[in-house]
Amino acid sequence: MTRDRLRTLSSPLIKLESFLPYRLSVLANITSSAIAAAYEQRFGLTIPEWRVIAVLMRHPGLSAREVAEKSRMDAVAVSRAVNRLLRAGRLRRAVAADDRRRSILQVSAAGVAVYRRVAPLALEYEHALLATLSTDDRAMLDRLLHELTTRAESLAVDLRGASQAARAPRARRPQASREARRATAR
Repeated sequence: MTRDRLRTLSSPLIKLESFLPYRLSVLANITSSAIAAAYEQRFGLTIPEWRVIAVLMRHPGLSAREVAEKSRMDAVAVSRAVNRLLRAGRLRRAVAADDRRRSILQVSAAGVAVYRRVAPLALEYEHALLATLSTDDRAMLDRLLHELTTRAESLAVDLRGASQAARAPRARRPQASREARRATAR
């Protein structure tokens, strides 16, 4: 058996049922899908489109890149959602006054109308989901989510830095001239 194969077999397996990133992902997917069922058929919105509208309702005038940063969504998914929302007339795009290269996005009247119909459904689902927790538990959950988000952001910065350092080309040592190498070899 090769050394790599032995190392693979001896590495610990992740018990997904108790692995926090997996559990948070599953919870997020369940909640997003449940809420999406309420607006996908009625309004023809995808989950990324709804998230873009929701972010822009809370933070109007962002660029697509800024929406991706705020929502932690993939930039390609945001770009596609923005383009579909623009074609559907649910967003408007303008050029930023302070930087003509930057596009800013606003929710149009049609987008606001959709938001006003979907937001109560999302809030109702959140209320039903959290109803299982006491007031103290909800406050603790809010505090813990804030702490975990802050810590995850910090760790992500550290990991990105370490990853970039590992990919950076290593500085080459100056090579001795051919004559110097020959002299050393003698």
